[in-house]
Amino acid sequence: MQAQHSHTGAEDNNVAQIRELALGELHDAVSRYRPSLYRRAFRYVRDPHDAEDAVQDALLSAYKHLDQFKGTAKMTTWLTAIVTNSALVQLRKRPRHSHVSLNEQLNDDQNVSLSDILADTRPSPEDEYAGAESHGFLMQRFSELSPSLRQAIQLRYVDGLSISEAAALLKVSTATMKARVWRARTRLKQMMNEL
Repeated sequence: MQAQHSHTGAEDNNVAQIRELALGELHDAVSRYRPSLYRRAFRYVRDPHDAEDAVQDALLSAYKHLDQFKGTAKMTTWLTAIVTNSALVQLRKRPRHSHVSLNEQLNDDQNVSLSDILADTRPSPEDEYAGAESHGFLMQRFSELSPSLRQAIQLRYVDGLSISEAAALLKVSTATMKARVWRARTRLKQMMNEL
């Protein structure tokens, strides 16, 4: 029994020496390679505070689990792996998408919010449908106008001619052209209001 007890004491002494050597190696690696460990973490997290947290967490984990260091690789390789894992844990803790308020002002100088920039100025599908429906009704009513009134509206609003240009094309006076355009618009409004 005494032999077994002395054998266990020798093993405990041996484990303590290995731990002491590993602890010294850990301190040496940390003092020499801390900046490179920080850079390694920063490459993943892209934030100085998170990189520092990742390194501190990694060093604490390395100290706690020093007994798992087998010595088959360099201490710096082992630490680098722990720092990398710690940085990845930091990334997983972050929200996947940053949340930005659409009503938050972008600059203090301007009253511009993100919703103003992102706002879609195109008509909604309902507005497009209503516009197409109104256009259809208008075109139907347009065809019910007399040929002279239809021609006046066509030249003025569809072709974009001025009153004097349209009058010259139709060989009528400017006053006559104005009267035709006015009568055509008034008649179209009446017909559209009847719907």
